[in-house]
Amino acid sequence: MQIHDAEGRQYEDEVQTEFAPLHRKLKSRHLQMIAIGGIIGPGLLVGSGNALHLAGPGGILISFTLVGIIVFFVMQSLGELATVIPVTGSFIDYATRFIDEALAFALGWAYWYLWLTVLANEYNAISLVVMYWTDAVPQWGWILIFWGIFICLSMLGVLAYGEIEFWLSLIKVISLSLFFILAIVISAGGIGPQKIGFKYWHNPGAFADSINGVARTFVIAGTLYAGTEMVGITAGESANPRRAVPRAISQVFWRILIFYVGMMFFIGILIPYNDERLLGQHSKTAASPLTIALKDANIAPAAHLINALIVISVISAGNSSLYVASRTITHMARSGMAPKILGTADKRGVPWAALLFTNLFACIAFLSQSSSAGVLYEALITLSGVTTFIVWAVIELVHIRFRAALKAQGQDVNNLPFKALWYPWGTYACLAANVFLILFQGYTAFLRPFSAKDFVINYILIPVFLGLYLGYKVWNKTEIVRPEVMDIWTGRREDLTKSDAYGETKKVSMLRKMRNVVVG
Repeated sequence: MQIHDAEGRQYEDEVQTEFAPLHRKLKSRHLQMIAIGGIIGPGLLVGSGNALHLAGPGGILISFTLVGIIVFFVMQSLGELATVIPVTGSFIDYATRFIDEALAFALGWAYWYLWLTVLANEYNAISLVVMYWTDAVPQWGWILIFWGIFICLSMLGVLAYGEIEFWLSLIKVISLSLFFILAIVISAGGIGPQKIGFKYWHNPGAFADSINGVARTFVIAGTLYAGTEMVGITAGESANPRRAVPRAISQVFWRILIFYVGMMFFIGILIPYNDERLLGQHSKTAASPLTIALKDANIAPAAHLINALIVISVISAGNSSLYVASRTITHMARSGMAPKILGTADKRGVPWAALLFTNLFACIAFLSQSSSAGVLYEALITLSGVTTFIVWAVIELVHIRFRAALKAQGQDVNNLPFKALWYPWGTYACLAANVFLILFQGYTAFLRPFSAKDFVINYILIPVFLGLYLGYKVWNKTEIVRPEVMDIWTGRREDLTKSDAYGETKKVSMLRKMRNVVVG
């Protein structure tokens, strides 16, 4: 990338050239559709049934609405950062610049592990779903087949990823919209044997286990919402982040309102929370509240239709999981926080080493095939649940530090191309809410009788995260960055780096200091 100094000369940004060979090919429509439907996966289509069983219709509306509000402010903060500094490392890179490199190390590996477990779960899910139609191939065989399909799709490049996600997300959005329309008709008695209305809110009731049920679904809500921050990662490969990122960010509110909260509302109307079919263990389709609702309405091909939708969702979600995990580990490698070879990319900008590394570890999905290892597999998948709240809390903290840097370096906030709504109140409240949820989400483990297993699953990641942070900090002797010397220039959009409004002299001075550090 060419940078202009105060005298108009051009020079190559050494740091960017070395660490950012990924290509900017994602179009505006790609980012918008990824923001709207990119992570609508089997978690929402199936996991929502488990949430309904645990909390009841009123309980899931509360938990998903509250977490949705948190996501809204997280995306406002990330939108402000990603629009002005659209780098592939996104909030991991921001954590290095604005807080502490040790925090970025812990955050990066935790975030990679989150998407690794999501990917492994997608392999397990799609193998079960496909076996609904045929058992000619054993489950481990289907996992192996889709392992190969996913890695081949990922190797096609970021433009292929964007195009695949665009069409798969469009199918999911249309399908869920049709389900919402059918749900209204079914509830009103236009289809099916009876008029349902809100009778299940009265019998068996709106809450399955009062506040305890709501608490148990916070992690489920966080897990299902995980991926909304994906827009920050894709910004680093966006062809036009100035326009595409703000548009994608603005879509998040509507996705929260329509698809997540809307889904919880409609399944809470159509199905009682004590329906035993919500606990189906042998087929992902068996536990899907969409299948149950359509079957009860005497829509014969319901199972096949939902099965097909789940397959599409798994392919989309698995593709996105591999994309985000690989880009995360690529940035970590290029920043010296992971083996250097994992930062390798081919001439098309495909980080093949990180893709193979991530997909290799996703083979933990095969553990689900063994009765003895199955318990370990479930634990590995569940352990990542609290990571989402940790990531969101760091994004808010990074945003606060970024604003502090602008103030310390004399920059005008009004010149930002995208400003977070209701800063600082929304950002600080969101940070506090995430910290609260990190500590609160597993409190049911302390209810009588105390569950050691639930306690470990809900809280083990906290000391692991702190251990990664402190271990890296002590080993590398890192320090918390002071606002007046924070790097707010590297990777900044070219139309802004050329603007006098952002203090050209300070930018050149900062880049020269960084160059001296690199050379030294």
